[in-house]
Amino acid sequence: MNTPLPSHRAVALSAAALVAALCGSPAQAQRDSASAPALTLVASFDHQVTGVTVAEDGRVFVNFPRWTEDAPVSVAELKNGRLVPYPDGNWNAWRNARKDELSAADHWVCVQSVVADGRGSLWVLDPAAPAMDKVVPGGPKLVQIDLATNRVRRTIAFDDRVAPQGSYLNDVRFSPDGAAAYITDSGARGAIVVVDLASGNARRVLDGHPSTQPEKDVVVTYGGKPLRRPDGRGVEFAADGIALSPDGRTLYWQAIKGKTLYSVPTEALAAGDPADKVVRVGDNGPADGLWIGRKDGRMFITAPEDDAVKVRDLAAPGSTPQVLLRDKRLRWPDTFAEGPDGRIYVTTSRIQDSAYYKPSAPAALPTQLWSFAPRRP
Repeated sequence: MNTPLPSHRAVALSAAALVAALCGSPAQAQRDSASAPALTLVASFDHQVTGVTVAEDGRVFVNFPRWTEDAPVSVAELKNGRLVPYPDGNWNAWRNARKDELSAADHWVCVQSVVADGRGSLWVLDPAAPAMDKVVPGGPKLVQIDLATNRVRRTIAFDDRVAPQGSYLNDVRFSPDGAAAYITDSGARGAIVVVDLASGNARRVLDGHPSTQPEKDVVVTYGGKPLRRPDGRGVEFAADGIALSPDGRTLYWQAIKGKTLYSVPTEALAAGDPADKVVRVGDNGPADGLWIGRKDGRMFITAPEDDAVKVRDLAAPGSTPQVLLRDKRLRWPDTFAEGPDGRIYVTTSRIQDSAYYKPSAPAALPTQLWSFAPRRP
């Protein structure tokens, strides 16, 4: 049954109340300038959110990975300010403590991304690696759900050739014709996974290529200090953010522990391993989520170090990203989505506040979903 779970709720808060809770006072949450778009709070959650997507009919979906906690819901639809487990409670029934009781193949294990394809389906990417650690056998998958019936249409399972131990499948984009999916692997050995959606066949490309790996000379910071765990490890995520041009011809990606944006023609991905076709687009600085506006045409870039969203004009080669919106409430802006009206949604996963980096932090970390209407200068 699609029954809202009171232990995993979405709470509508006023922006002022949230600012006070996170920053101490509204004055600390000022945007860079009066010309910056206004940031609107859509919902606040009791748990750590990463992915968000908005279907063509305006329905909003979010997901909660099992990183520092055994989250009670992995995938949910946001309805009237409440979270409804999606597609039903059974798919959301898997728990770390029950992993020997339930099949990882037909339950959400550790969902990282949800994406509506604009063709009537919601796709759920499950790397099945709780705590970003060991991959649960039989768990990695890409699942297609029919939005009209709210039923699973198909599951594309990934074996250990596609999702080996140490992998963490992160985000996904779909070709406009519905023929292919492109997935980043931000795990120990970065790569791009290319999926033929007709056959379900998947393969890793650019596996270990410099463009998909963390950059050794980059240190992710926050508040002017390196962001490190108690054991000294820093942020080491490989290929993470991913974006596809509206015509489907160019794929973009970058590592979080990196500053360089890369691209490749998708026809080269279809032909084989395109190492000799990879292009260095330019510097973004450390970034998590990427999105190319369907109506806007610019690339939106999350900037976790700066509590900011940047934009890059892809039509102007050699241009540099510009800050569109900086706000202290954007604590680790994570994933973008675009609504039918062109409004941009972004989650704040607060990774720098999590128990990975602050052992005294609660396992269940409150997070938020925001939106804004993009404006051109």
